[in-house]
Amino acid sequence: MKIWPKLVWFCTAFAIAAPGILSALEVKSPDGRVVVNFAVKDFAGAKDCAVYQVSCGDRIVVAESRLGLALEGGVLQGGLQLVSHAESQRDVEWRPVYGERSVVRDQYRQLAVELQETAGARRRVALTFRAYNEGAAFCYTLPKQDGAERVVITKELSEFRFAADHPTWAVYTAQGEYAPVALSQVKPGCERPLTVQLADDLYAALAEARLVDYARMKFAPLAGAPHCLVSQLSSSVSGALPLTTPWRVVMVAPSPGRLLENNDLLLNLNDPCAIADTSWIKPGKVLREVTLTTVGSKACVDFAVRRNLQYIMFDAGWYGPETSDASDARGVNLDPARSKGPLDLPEVLRYAAERGIGVILYVNRRALERQADELFPLYKKWGVKGVKFGFVNVGSQQWTTWLHDTVRKAAQHQLLVDIHDEYRPTGYSRTYPNLLTQEGVAGDETTPSPRLTLTIQFTRMLAGAADNTVCYYAQRVDQMASHAYQLAKAVCLYSPWQHLYWYDRPPGAPAKAGGAGGAESVIGDEPELKFYDRLPTVWDDTKVIHGHIGEYAVIARRRGVNWFVGAMNGNEARTLSLPLNFLEKGQRYDAYVHSDDPTATTRTRVKTERLLVSADTVLPLALPARGGQAIRIELAIEANATPAPAPTRNR
Repeated sequence: MKIWPKLVWFCTAFAIAAPGILSALEVKSPDGRVVVNFAVKDFAGAKDCAVYQVSCGDRIVVAESRLGLALEGGVLQGGLQLVSHAESQRDVEWRPVYGERSVVRDQYRQLAVELQETAGARRRVALTFRAYNEGAAFCYTLPKQDGAERVVITKELSEFRFAADHPTWAVYTAQGEYAPVALSQVKPGCERPLTVQLADDLYAALAEARLVDYARMKFAPLAGAPHCLVSQLSSSVSGALPLTTPWRVVMVAPSPGRLLENNDLLLNLNDPCAIADTSWIKPGKVLREVTLTTVGSKACVDFAVRRNLQYIMFDAGWYGPETSDASDARGVNLDPARSKGPLDLPEVLRYAAERGIGVILYVNRRALERQADELFPLYKKWGVKGVKFGFVNVGSQQWTTWLHDTVRKAAQHQLLVDIHDEYRPTGYSRTYPNLLTQEGVAGDETTPSPRLTLTIQFTRMLAGAADNTVCYYAQRVDQMASHAYQLAKAVCLYSPWQHLYWYDRPPGAPAKAGGAGGAESVIGDEPELKFYDRLPTVWDDTKVIHGHIGEYAVIARRRGVNWFVGAMNGNEARTLSLPLNFLEKGQRYDAYVHSDDPTATTRTRVKTERLLVSADTVLPLALPARGGQAIRIELAIEANATPAPAPTRNR
């Protein structure tokens, strides 16, 4: 087999129709606001390069930028000619198996171009550009051609040049601490999505979609170009021709909240669902079993039944020390550092199934890499509903391919999947919706500050679901924020598998081995827990009412006729208005409002009120520093409801 010799890849152009840009080809979004132009032109000292630019209205989002690929043996950044181009468009609605909305619209206009070298080997490359109302996307395709059957990509040279040193929020590991910096301060290895503020009313986010068997992309500074970035692959990429890259995405919106509302763009850039029968894919709320005992497990099942949770999850230690290659995930063999047992797992599985509760098993990547082909049919036989992958390798083409192969293998045995640690989604849950959720976020295991969580809300959450591992009674809640804020977190941070009470255990469960989990982590019976009891994990509609990166978020989500609102606040007390105009006109509703109240007599200091509201109501949200509110809105039962208070002005 031949590998493309001494060659890298090309510069290709898709530039925007903006003043001062000589454009050869142009594609506009359906609403005409987002424009992408394509041109082959001399650029940055090289001749006949492919250059693109993205604009929104009359404002440049991504300035003229060069595209290219470095192939094994050299770099090609010029000497191209346009061979052909074609335009097309699409406008369809599709229904995800689950999501933040029950209906997604996929609407775009597309420009596909083919380029060829003017000298040398005269190799060809195809580029596809899409303009959505929500942003733009492009990908490369290296087609089959004479003299080559495979290709090795050593670097991807996709540039993202900005016209000014805009503010951005950078992080270098998926679970790291975000830093608000100027673009010129971004270092190599910057995570995606990367949110950039271009103006008070214009935001962009650089992202990746449809990463399946390619190397992960991050961002690095572009040498010699201030406040400009270039794609940075986590490994080289090798594949048979034709080879198509993941999508490189530029989301565009007037506010961080609109970026978040538009995050279905990444799903639209992935292939449709590949699972014919999805009836077994059931999202829900999860309680972690921390004692690894039969008594503790049954207590978790009983609690799940009582409080309307759908799953319990056995964490690390049930089959031995997770970091040992000698641990065998085909049977129960407790890690003595985590539990003295006893744990009769078959009995717990029987007990849970009898009560309609699913069981999830944690398996570290060491066992998965060795045993997945044996484990998945075995777990299906046991009656296990899902697997949580732990400490998976990520980034390189090898491990990206392995991970998605393993998700597909799990689907063959009707197993749901939660991928933990550094993996970040790029929309693959559309194609294989058994991948319910993933971590890739500094969740409650890291005791994040409100500033960090409220940055994650408008950066990491653009990529899709995040398993935030919400806790409630553990002492770290008071270190992070308040209990009302904590309730709101389960609405704001979307996850089809929503782990609640992460560091807590139900009454009747023994203490965790090693003395961890004292009385403060035993789940109580405070009135506000009805909010968690009624909370769905997937939604028919989502609206971001207020959002300021690092400062505050107010998000409303609907399931059926009921709405749930989460309000999280940062370090400065403020009052925000909540117009309920998303409710159905002419209907009356009960709003159950859970708010911080230092005079409340419960250990959580949360007050619960029931207010009579309608679509004309504007609720005032008085949010203390590091506080929040959680609101459940249902069709009214009129007796004893208090009329909603008059609205107050935002401040």
